[in-house]
Amino acid sequence: MEKKVLFTYIDDPAQVKVETYVGHGGYTAWQKALKQMKPADVIDEVKKSGLRGRGGAGFPAGLKWSFVPKDSPKPRYLICNADESEPGTCKDRVLMEHDPHGVIEGMAIASYAIGSHLCFIYIRGEFGGPIRCMEQAVKEAYAKGYLGKNVFGTGYDLDMIVHTGGGAYICGEETALLNSLEGERGMSRIRPPFPAIEGLYACPTVVNNVETLASVPHIINNGAEWYTSMGTEKSAGTKIFSLSGHVNKPGNYELELGTPLSYLINDLGGGIKDGLKLKAVIPGGSSTPFLLPDQLDTKLDYESIAAAGSMLGSGGVIVLHEKTCIVWVIERLIHFYRHESCGKCTPCREGTGWLEQLISRIERGEGKPGDLEKIESICDNILGRTVCPLGDAAVMPIQSALKLFRDEWQYHIDNKRCLVKSEFAFA
Repeated sequence: MEKKVLFTYIDDPAQVKVETYVGHGGYTAWQKALKQMKPADVIDEVKKSGLRGRGGAGFPAGLKWSFVPKDSPKPRYLICNADESEPGTCKDRVLMEHDPHGVIEGMAIASYAIGSHLCFIYIRGEFGGPIRCMEQAVKEAYAKGYLGKNVFGTGYDLDMIVHTGGGAYICGEETALLNSLEGERGMSRIRPPFPAIEGLYACPTVVNNVETLASVPHIINNGAEWYTSMGTEKSAGTKIFSLSGHVNKPGNYELELGTPLSYLINDLGGGIKDGLKLKAVIPGGSSTPFLLPDQLDTKLDYESIAAAGSMLGSGGVIVLHEKTCIVWVIERLIHFYRHESCGKCTPCREGTGWLEQLISRIERGEGKPGDLEKIESICDNILGRTVCPLGDAAVMPIQSALKLFRDEWQYHIDNKRCLVKSEFAFA
């Protein structure tokens, strides 16, 4: 159910100021970590909490930190991935705009845990508001001694840099982000080596999402057992879900993992707009497969969504009502992914372009027999054949739409018009 942890003070406009943040208990976890815990203790506590990456992959955060070699002579880096660009997702920018010191404190604790003395927050270039908020908050943190030299008199030094990205979807992928941060084109790297071994400037690096890092101070303050008391056994804690589409009350909602999807859409979201019926839900951002109305009671956790045939992803829940043209939706999505492909891998570079041509033709009423089979073949030749997941992200919703709504696609081809009466479909 709805449970405010990260959103406890999100409606307080003064929360952006360091004085207000400290008054609400801010930076006590940072002080506790530095003065009472060893780096290994911090990692163990985050491991025990079951905190999983909130950027999409859901990989255990503490385990990721533990991969950083302890005997490497190279500097280590912590990077906060704030390149939030998955369509349907708008949670990280809210945290940066309304509770920036929570992000900073989480970054500081994670930096200490891995032995880093320089960390970066890589923010999507179009995020003017979040960039200004984070820059101001970092200045305040330095002025108060929470960053810089000899933090809390412990001898530990930590510098933090706010870096503006170039505005590319691909830079949300951690290795493309690293290339961009180094001044190169945002293109994914072949792995191994993984960033924890050889990341930024070929040094050990951890990259975590904004929401992931913002959760860390709460875990250090309250303990792993407190965190695992929320959510499910394998999906602990809370998660912010960005609800959009055809609902009466779109917005960001923080829920315990394991909450039914129906509660988010009907109770918090106010149900489907205009009294129409639900047609489909994209549960984890635009790159995830569709769920159908009879799956509305699926629980919002990593395992349950996977069992239902989709992914929790970034938590961008997009709701579509019965008058939505699925072909139109897919045409919009493939246009985005084709545009955002970095071009490094041939299957993605060429395949997304072919898919956009075919799908646009069908949407315009110019589809031909055999087009659906061609689309399926192209998808099969992209899935799992690219360096990064962008290719997979582009084709998974297409494959899902063809499987679940094939009659609608075929109707477009046979009748040269849309099966549903939608403001989005061609006449």
